[in-house]
Amino acid sequence: MSSAADERRSWWKSHSELGLCALLLAVGVLVLVDAINIPTDFAQRGPVGPKAVPVVVGALLVVVAVLLARDVLRGGRGEAEGGEDVDLDAPTDWRTLLLLSGFFLLNAALINVIGFPASAAILFWGAAYSLGSRNFVRDPLIAAVISVLTWLAFNNLLGVPLPGGPLMEVL
Repeated sequence: MSSAADERRSWWKSHSELGLCALLLAVGVLVLVDAINIPTDFAQRGPVGPKAVPVVVGALLVVVAVLLARDVLRGGRGEAEGGEDVDLDAPTDWRTLLLLSGFFLLNAALINVIGFPASAAILFWGAAYSLGSRNFVRDPLIAAVISVLTWLAFNNLLGVPLPGGPLMEVL
């Protein structure tokens, strides 16, 4: 009985890319369902409405999922990543991964409270800190400048309003 379980485990291990196929298929279906439910009466100006791009993206995700599943079931395997400076035997750096994830989630939680420039500055500084930079004068200054320039570019050049927060009322 254990040999049958071992065979199943071995089959799933050798076909683990099917998990990615399932994820791509689920995301594609979700995008298609959401795209179909977009109301078009308010924003459509011409033959191409707001549904066009999400429907194309969702359909392409479904097609890629099906083609990838077919390839995996026919014996196709992804190549292991290679590179001159990549150590494939090195363990995952969980500390860095968790710090980056934490700063990203903190940004998501704070963006509407303190505004984009301040939350993005915290995110940019946190990313630099997580990746090993320990210059406590330069890093926050660069993060602040980049976040304010990004906010100005989105608000003034692209016309995409991002929350400025209480600090932007001072400027």
